[in-house]
Amino acid sequence: MGLPTGPRRRTPGLRRAELATLAGVSVEYVTRLEQGRDRRPSAPVLSALADALRLTASERVHLHRLSKGAEGGFTCRGGAVPGRTVRPTVRALLDRLEPAPAVLRNGLGELLAWTEAYERLTRPLGLLDAHGTDGGPPSLVRYVFTDARARTAYPDWDRVADDQVAALKQGPFRADPISRRSPTS
Repeated sequence: MGLPTGPRRRTPGLRRAELATLAGVSVEYVTRLEQGRDRRPSAPVLSALADALRLTASERVHLHRLSKGAEGGFTCRGGAVPGRTVRPTVRALLDRLEPAPAVLRNGLGELLAWTEAYERLTRPLGLLDAHGTDGGPPSLVRYVFTDARARTAYPDWDRVADDQVAALKQGPFRADPISRRSPTS
């Protein structure tokens, strides 16, 4: 973690002073947070604590929500930008799944590869036409929110729409510039 090694400890784990050092805050402030005497830490402090604790993206979201940090300035540096390339081994696996409908999508709901059976099912519904202005791959999110045919394709459209929004809001790609744009871009 970037801390000097010391003598063997009786109990494992990160000490309060070590957490404060890694997060760039005072030990007293960490103590106040632990004791609930400071109930409104700023979003940057929460992010620094999350970095020091090496929290995952979902753990960061949970931390910010617990502290009410999401009420303004909520930031969550997510994982890497979602890929748009398909490894040859994955493509070969999809090919072997034929004649079953199968699709590969990334964390933003972009459809990266699919079987011919999937194309036969979805092409008439317009899903594979939902390209962005950037020329990127078809997007399930874009389709659900911008194509009127989606309401026919999904009788439970409200639930599907809620699921798509939740996936984008809670996914690991909050810091990705692609995900910050509207589904129509």
